[in-house]
Amino acid sequence: MSIIQTEKTSVKTVIKRDGKIKKFDINKVKKVIAWAIEKLDINPLKLEATIDIIFNDKIKTSEIQDNLIYHALSLTSVEEPDWRIVAGRLLMMNTWKDTQRKRGYLYGDYISHVKKMVLLKRYDKKILQIYTESDLKEAGFWLNRKRDLEYDYAAAVLLTNRYLIEDELPGEAYLTIALLLASVEKKENRLDQAKIFYEILSKRKLSLATPILLNLRRINGNLSSCFIIAMDDDIESIFDTVTKIAKISKNGGGVGVNLSKIRAKGSWVAKNKNASGGVVPWVKIINDTAVAVNQMGKRAGAVTTSLDIWHLDIEEFLELQTENGDQRRKAYDIFPQVVAPDLFMNYLKENKTWYLFDPYEVKTKLKIDLPSLVGKNFEMAYQKCVNAYLLDKTLELVKEVSSKDLIKQIMKTQLETGMPYIFFKDTANKDNPNKHEGYIPAGNLCMESFSNVLANQEIHTCNLVSLNLANIEDEELESICESSVRILDNTIDLTITPDDQSQSHNAKYRTIGIGAMGLADFLAKKEVPYEQSSNVVDELFEKIAFHSVKASIKLASLRGAFKAFKGSMWDTDERLDGYIKKSKNGQNWESLKSDLKKYGIRNSQLLAIAPNTSSALVQGCTASVLPIFSKFFYDKNSRGAVPICPPFIKKRFWYYKEYKHMDSIAVNSVISNIQKWIDTGISYELIFNLNLPHINAKYIFDTIVDAWEKNIKTIYYVRTIQKDGSTLDKNECISCAN
Repeated sequence: MSIIQTEKTSVKTVIKRDGKIKKFDINKVKKVIAWAIEKLDINPLKLEATIDIIFNDKIKTSEIQDNLIYHALSLTSVEEPDWRIVAGRLLMMNTWKDTQRKRGYLYGDYISHVKKMVLLKRYDKKILQIYTESDLKEAGFWLNRKRDLEYDYAAAVLLTNRYLIEDELPGEAYLTIALLLASVEKKENRLDQAKIFYEILSKRKLSLATPILLNLRRINGNLSSCFIIAMDDDIESIFDTVTKIAKISKNGGGVGVNLSKIRAKGSWVAKNKNASGGVVPWVKIINDTAVAVNQMGKRAGAVTTSLDIWHLDIEEFLELQTENGDQRRKAYDIFPQVVAPDLFMNYLKENKTWYLFDPYEVKTKLKIDLPSLVGKNFEMAYQKCVNAYLLDKTLELVKEVSSKDLIKQIMKTQLETGMPYIFFKDTANKDNPNKHEGYIPAGNLCMESFSNVLANQEIHTCNLVSLNLANIEDEELESICESSVRILDNTIDLTITPDDQSQSHNAKYRTIGIGAMGLADFLAKKEVPYEQSSNVVDELFEKIAFHSVKASIKLASLRGAFKAFKGSMWDTDERLDGYIKKSKNGQNWESLKSDLKKYGIRNSQLLAIAPNTSSALVQGCTASVLPIFSKFFYDKNSRGAVPICPPFIKKRFWYYKEYKHMDSIAVNSVISNIQKWIDTGISYELIFNLNLPHINAKYIFDTIVDAWEKNIKTIYYVRTIQKDGSTLDKNECISCAN
């Protein structure tokens, strides 16, 4: 029985949200439907005709609303995707009504909202110390509630459940965040900047990383997303690192830990041979720490542990998450990462024997700190180690392995577990602007952000946002890149990081990561097939890089260059010369040289593309810069089956080719052209459809080698579609989610 027919039934009354009993009015339901489909190209009669409710007397109005949402979701299809937006609007109406009734003031009474949230200690009181009532009243006029109605159902659920604070509505969250982001600006500029920030955030043109979105308005919240620690080979450093992991995890950060300095299994401890248990026992402690100290109660802590591929424990490290072997030496809650230098990749191509060493023995007997070396310095040191083993037998703890057997073991583990991640160490360090101050040992948790790390002294720290390319028009790109740089630089001054070494890194390098999402939508909108988009993305990401660099130089003219600027690739012109060489038209980059010489640059690293799988749902676009995984699917959660599809699916269906049907080498080419302009990394996932006849071990091997040859710095998850149709799941870190 449809709701249209209810006038003939015995239903006489409904129970409203405030508990009052009122006469049932079908016209009010029709008005709600008309409101929910406003400016959408769908027929309201479809929803009216498919609503089935058990019409008992005194039905709750909330039940009617839930029924409308359920049927709007069931009507969603590739042909009529806007029904998911109808469901989102109806859910947002529920949120508005429930929140306003609970707190006692209207959406738009911003001063009352801020005062109450500060009183309840949900907001930091500094917003009332920095801004006057007059300022907050003016800011309240900017609130545009209609923007809350642009979320589809999946986005509305995720936004309200994960990101909003109790008694807070979306516009209020974005406005408060914008005001606080602008709070470090000069007094005369604060409101102007805050309004710019609010506009791009509430219009979903820019996505903030989870720590900023969750913590900025809270008291003493960490805003940085990514941290990398190097563990030194002594008991004090080891347990100090474990403490730092706990602190970072408690504050919602994702952690990378490099273990390459730790002595191998069977090495010496206090001159006793065979006393060391190697890397694995420390990985287990890190694993248990990540489980014990969760990320703000949302999920278990997330840690990637990395090990150089020449380390004697690498084979056991690769078995950490497989089901065979000694379960006492397993760690199922960490994310393993292999660090591979160019030398190994060249050995691999030539099928040469690879040698595994104990870093402690190498350091003690040869005075070589192998983990800290990159490029030619590493190659010369590695050859000395080989000679010390083969020629004069100085080194004892050495193992000879086939380089191809080792990569096969890596590939086998990736097919079983999706990991290890791969960090191409030399590729990343060649592009390190701060090599005058150190080296990059490994990648972060999502493999997109990395910089210098020094054991016991400096922890890599980065702050992230992502451009929503689905919603940004060409003429807006420059201004949004400029705002992104400003937002992240302000974030560095606003955050209280979990550790002094992290705070020091922030001040010294001012590392930021402007990323991107919605590339598949951007290309579909322009009717460019993803596999043929190399030239388009080359041009697009050069513009993003240019606008971001220009903005950071401009900011340096106002606030000064980052502390380690002197001697960096920026200072020596090596960075800009590199951009000029890569550009098809280097004149734009040439024009920045005089200002760079005069002012320096505010941020040593600027660009990093995170995976943002979940936050892309909130933003209403496809994730990251990867091809779309599926054109249309249902996500099953506690609320039932929720339809998911990209924003332009109805009009651009054929331009959304699914990743699982693409040639991996072609995708490598697209990502490589993006990587040219990204000065840190890209969370680059590989997908292999094992149902296709040409997908075999050689194909996967060739794809990995091709990625390295094309100067891609990292490989994140390897996802496989099994022959039974199932997909290897991944577990995204919410810290890097934008």
